[in-house]
Amino acid sequence: MKIRKIAPNEDLASATNKKKSNRYKFVIIGIIFLAAAGFLGFKYLKPKPEAVCLGTDTKIYDAYKDAVVLIKHRYGYFAKINGKEFQLTSEDAKEETIYGTGFFVDTNGDMITNRHVLEPWSSSDEESAKVNATMRNLRMKIASILTKEVSADEYESFIERNWTHASISYNEGEEEGDYDESGEETTESAGEEFVSSNETETATDTSSTDIAASIPVKEYVSIDEIEVFVKTLDIEVALHDSDSEWLNCEVKKVSEDSNVDLGILQLADHRTPGTVSNVIDLENAVANDSTLAPGQKAIMVGYPLGMDLAQTNSGIKVQLYNGQISKESDGNKIQYSITSTHGASGAPVFNECGQLIAVNFSGVDQVQGINFGIVAKHINSL
Repeated sequence: MKIRKIAPNEDLASATNKKKSNRYKFVIIGIIFLAAAGFLGFKYLKPKPEAVCLGTDTKIYDAYKDAVVLIKHRYGYFAKINGKEFQLTSEDAKEETIYGTGFFVDTNGDMITNRHVLEPWSSSDEESAKVNATMRNLRMKIASILTKEVSADEYESFIERNWTHASISYNEGEEEGDYDESGEETTESAGEEFVSSNETETATDTSSTDIAASIPVKEYVSIDEIEVFVKTLDIEVALHDSDSEWLNCEVKKVSEDSNVDLGILQLADHRTPGTVSNVIDLENAVANDSTLAPGQKAIMVGYPLGMDLAQTNSGIKVQLYNGQISKESDGNKIQYSITSTHGASGAPVFNECGQLIAVNFSGVDQVQGINFGIVAKHINSL
């Protein structure tokens, strides 16, 4: 066996090449590190450009009119019985449609609006009480007519056919009448029969008992097995200058704070339309609401009265209204003298420079010029 001897100069050359290779590696790693640090420093540490004050109502309107949308929300009542869910379509469970305003804040189709635009059935204590009463009555009416012999697939059609016989005053298990597939009541309607004193009794107690025993007693679905709730059918938005073109949306989030009437709506395709040249910059919004003082200008861009004012011969048009701050912020809301009404809920409110100061959410119906907005600092908490 031959053994190869390594000369001293060959060993030295190998060591030298290894050092060069390691040096190149360190140089490459250093270049990559410096490039990454430079990119991150440029992205996150560069000074933000100073915001430009737009200065006039018209400039603010022109800058943001495309970012403000008209919201149409259609919702209705649903029942869920033994796992079967379906929409109720009776006269006392009618679909509702409300309008509101929202505005784009990024390129991902995210829009800010009010929580009560996204959940109108809980917009106030009064509305919640009304909806809860309706749901309770609907449950009782369903329980008064729905028998256990009806299959789950027939629930919807059976309830629709027999709804005129439904009642909110019933005793569970009480015989309410015999309904056939056509929805006709086959037994005689309830009520007392009065017999005059000169009429003779034609039936004995025994025969009456036999007749009663021969009538089949139906079992009704328990009210505890019936769930009634309110749910969105669809929620869409229309852009300024659009010709009745509605874009599908989904509710992304609502504020859990009862004092902060805000929510996030997002386009179904998660992309802000290319026609929106300027989204409303939340980084430029007024974060310190203590700087908002009575007498300062307030400008709102929105859709009061929904389609009634928005629809024109040349498409949907957003509107501008102005006034001034009339009361200091209480940390959640601020009051201003902007003319507004239903439909403008969720509209952005700006100062004279075009910075977002609030999101319009309520007003006093009896008096124009007393309206309120949730201060802009709460948007970031969403």
